[in-house]
Order: sequence, then C-alpha cells, then structure tokens
Amino acid sequence: MNTGRTFSVKKIPSLLSAAASLFTLAIWTIFPAQSLAAHGISIDGKLKYPPGFEQFAYTSAKAVKGGDLILHSLGSFDKMNPYTLKGTAPDGLTDLVFETLASPSLDEPFAEYGLIAKDIELAGDRMSVTFTLNEKARFSDGAPVTPQDVQFSLETLKSQEAHPFYASYYQDISHAEILGPSQIRFHFARPNREIHMIAGQLPVLNKAFYQKHPFAEPDMTPPVGSGPYVVSDFKQGKSITYKRNPDYWGNDLPSRRGMFNFDTVTFKFFKDQIVAVEAFKAGEFDFMHVNIAKQWARDLQGPLFDSGKIIKDNVPHKNDQGMQAFIFNLRKPLFEDIRVRRAIGLAFDFERTNKTLFFDQYTQTQSYFSNSQLAATGLPQGLELEMLEPFRSQVPAEVFTTPITAVKTGSPQELRDNLRIAIKLLSEAGWTIKDGKLADKDGKTFEFEILLSSSSFERVMADFSKNLETLGIKATYRTIDPALYVRRMQNFDFDMTVEVFGQSQSPGNEQRDYWTSIAADRNGSRNTIGIKNPVVDKLVDRIIYATTQEELTAACKALDRVLWHNYYVVPNWYLATYRLAFRDKFARPETLPLYYAPFQLLMTWWKGN
Repeated sequence: MNTGRTFSVKKIPSLLSAAASLFTLAIWTIFPAQSLAAHGISIDGKLKYPPGFEQFAYTSAKAVKGGDLILHSLGSFDKMNPYTLKGTAPDGLTDLVFETLASPSLDEPFAEYGLIAKDIELAGDRMSVTFTLNEKARFSDGAPVTPQDVQFSLETLKSQEAHPFYASYYQDISHAEILGPSQIRFHFARPNREIHMIAGQLPVLNKAFYQKHPFAEPDMTPPVGSGPYVVSDFKQGKSITYKRNPDYWGNDLPSRRGMFNFDTVTFKFFKDQIVAVEAFKAGEFDFMHVNIAKQWARDLQGPLFDSGKIIKDNVPHKNDQGMQAFIFNLRKPLFEDIRVRRAIGLAFDFERTNKTLFFDQYTQTQSYFSNSQLAATGLPQGLELEMLEPFRSQVPAEVFTTPITAVKTGSPQELRDNLRIAIKLLSEAGWTIKDGKLADKDGKTFEFEILLSSSSFERVMADFSKNLETLGIKATYRTIDPALYVRRMQNFDFDMTVEVFGQSQSPGNEQRDYWTSIAADRNGSRNTIGIKNPVVDKLVDRIIYATTQEELTAACKALDRVLWHNYYVVPNWYLATYRLAFRDKFARPETLPLYYAPFQLLMTWWKGN
C-alpha cells in the first residue's frame, strides 16, 4: 500500500489462477462477517487512537498558528494539476491544497483516520466500504464536499485523463455508488486486504472546478481544493506561495489538530542542489532535507552553524527504505542478457565510494525492502519456499541456492577479483576485447549513457565508469535539466539512470506500477526498468492479495529474491535517518512520528519565539 510517505508522481503519485471466491473464503476465515464502522480503518482492524481522540501523539497542543515558511525545490513547474502525466506540478499541491477521504497515521504502519469522511464502514465480506462525509467539509470556495465530488474523483483518476499510476492503483475499486446526501459506497472487484485503505487515500477533487477547467488540459489556474491552504501567488517555474485558509473547515479535526501551522508556505525553485545549498546558507529559505553526504559533512558548516543559527539534526525514522540503484533500461537490447547486467554490477565499488565520497555515512543495500522485516535473508524456507517452488524452472537457480548478498568490495584486490568475474561473464555472453574495447561478434562496441538529474552523482559515476572502462565498456554520464529529465523518464528514454523505489510498511497495489509486465509498456509508470517477467507478475499478485501478515511477508521476500537474482539494477545504499538542516526559528513536538517524510514532519512544527 502506498501511504503517501514515499510515492510522488512528479519524482518520480493478473491474479493467480485461483477463483475470487476462494480468496473471499480465506478472508472470512480471518475476519468475521460483520460490518466494521469506525472513525478510522487499518489493515488488521487495530487502531492506536480511540474514538474522540484529541490529536496524534506526534503533534503538540502547544502549537500556534502564524509565521512564514520558505522552502526550496529543484527544477521548475508548468502546470497546476498534480494528477496528470504530462508536465510538472509544483511541490505542495497534493499536501496543502488537496485532501483525501482519510488521513494516514504516521506512528502506525497501516492505519488511517477520518478526514473528509467522518465515518468509515467496511462491509462484512470486505467487498465494499461506505464513507459518510463530514458535513463540515468545504472546498476553499465555500462549496460543500459532496458524494458527487467523490464519485467524480474516482472516475476521473481511473480514466485515461489522469496519470496512469492511478488506474493501476485503484484497479480493484470497481465503482462508486452514491447512497445519499452524505454517503458514498465503493464497491470492490475482488477481495484485497488493503483496498479499503486505498479507497481512503482517494484525493477528492472539486467537480465544479474541473467542469470549468477540463482536467487533462494544461492550465495554470490555481485549483480549488478542500485542504488547509490555497495558492495565493506564483511565478511560473520560479516560486509558489500557499496561504493558510482562515476558513479552513478541518482545523479542529483530530487528524489535523496541531498541524499546518504556518500562515504561508513558499517554495523557491533552484537549478540544482549545489546552488540550493549556497542559497540556504545565504538565508533564502528556512529548511532543507540533505540527501548528499558531502554537503552534510563539508558544505553545511561555518559560523552560522557554530552559533546555532542554523541547526543540523539527524532524525531517525522506521521507514522501509526500498531500493535505490543504478537501473538498466531492459528495453535496450544491450542489457537483455542477465550475464551482462551482473558483470556491470560487479564494477561498482561501494566500499570505496562510501569511504572516499560519502564519509562512511551509508549502509550498502541488500534488498528491495531495505531496513525492514520484509527483506529476504538466508535461503527461502517455509511459506516463502512454497511460493517460489512452482517457478523453480523459470527463475535463476541462485534464488534457491544463494542468499542475497551485496557485491563485496573495499580493497583493490577485491575489485580486481570482481572485474575478472565480470570479464568471464561478458565473454560467455559473446563480448570480447578488441583494441581495448569490448565488442560483439559483429564488431559493435559496448557503449551506453548514464542519465542524471543531479550533478552530485557525477562524482560517483566517475569511479564507476572508470571501472567499466577496465572491462572495455564506454559509459558516459550526463546531467540534464530536471524538467527534461522527468519527461525522458516518463517516455523511458534512457540507457541507465539512478532510481529510487520507495516502499511502505505494507506493500500492495503500488507494486503493480513498479514491476509488472503491463506497467512496462505504459508511459509514466514506475516500471522504469522495463521488467516483463511472468514470475514477478504472479508474485506481485501474491503481495496484493495476501490475506495475512505472514503471507504478505513471505510474498515480499520471494519477490525480493527474484528481482535481486535477475540483476535488474546495480544496488546503491540507504540511510536510516533524515539529515535535516534548518534555521533556529522553529518549535517542535516532543514526540517524533515513526513512518514519515520530512515535509510531513515539518507540517507538525510551528514558529518559535
């Protein structure tokens, strides 16, 4: 399940043969056949917060409204609709202007509480969910939020007018039925342990606004939403300011109390992160999440930091870190052979990179579900082995015989050993060295380009390409404008690039967009690698339609092994903390959330004295 903690459309938001009736029977075995009406919902029926709770524990009753917050973003923007494929929307729209039916809890792995919907009733057979809308819910123009708006939102986001991610994500919601002036029921196509949670994540659009401003047409008119802020000013591609709506309907909701405290939130757009760091130190904005080790260790220091005017804080989290990697575009014939992909991976020296460039700050990635209990370890056994056994002849033998292990590096001898293995693999795949260049039987040399959106990666690629050159491979790298990079990624126009596949604590429907065959051919999908593997397709379904936590965990581990041993990526690294730098102008709650993104955390802060 995508909780909103990791997925962003910009950066980016085949069932097994068993009959649906068997899934229904399995679910009835676990969940009693009775309707479950509540102020909140979860996957397992358990909620941390009772009816009538005051506010989330990671917010503060001491929070006060007021002050201005200035942030930064990279690139530019050219549209005001974050839910379409073409173009780039500004940061902040989905979090500040639009709202969903329910709001995630950031200290529970899979729970949501009422937002636009004040009551949520899951049917006993789990084949539908009924939302009763809060009668106070209003759009920023004063119009009430109606079931018609909700129905319009579902139909629009599932249509070809919206980004293709949504049609995939909401696939198992068959249709919406309006029951009355404040009630709407979502019917499900098949049993799915998380589909009622996914329904709660539906962003509610203003039907009247999009009748005047057609959804799919490029338009810079600020949208009308029900969220705590409205767009007050913008300079296309350069800056955007959101102003807190003084008439915001949800200020006193438990799922909103103590949050969204600043009067204005402004995003300034910069060409790249290097320029942004200098602007931050010069006082142009207030807060930044630092994702470049060198900047954290070397660039963010000096009198302002020594005096405490700018604070640096490593903030822990419990997020599943997923997979960051150099990814192959399997649509390119050059990368079709698994031996070629493995050989290229052997040329990346993580230990040296971490020591010389990253100041030993990172952990080497060894899973597509890093930093979580879902990562495969040892050899498959139990339920995981049962899931994999039918595919023994369709997957690499290593899935059953070799634990997931990162490439061992760290010394010149280890690198030389890895490169020797790589040369042998390339030779087996039909490539030979001719005049210092790797070439196939027809004399075509092995060359490819690594496409980058941030120049900070050029230092990493310099070492990587040098090692590849030892193999006779010519790998060039190039940093391009972020907006152009987004367009090229949407059209899969690259050889290799750096990609992040974020994961939640409860993977589900979003896995279709990451790995499945149908997503590989859909422009704008997150299957940027271009994976078309029937075993992967089936294991994704096992994740989506898992009926117990045990089954979900086993399915994730099985998928982890199959993805890993097909060498679709060159794994990178991860960090189990957020590196945050900010001006000494904020007050913060005493308690941190567990599963969150930096912007979500910042929305619980307020202006200090």
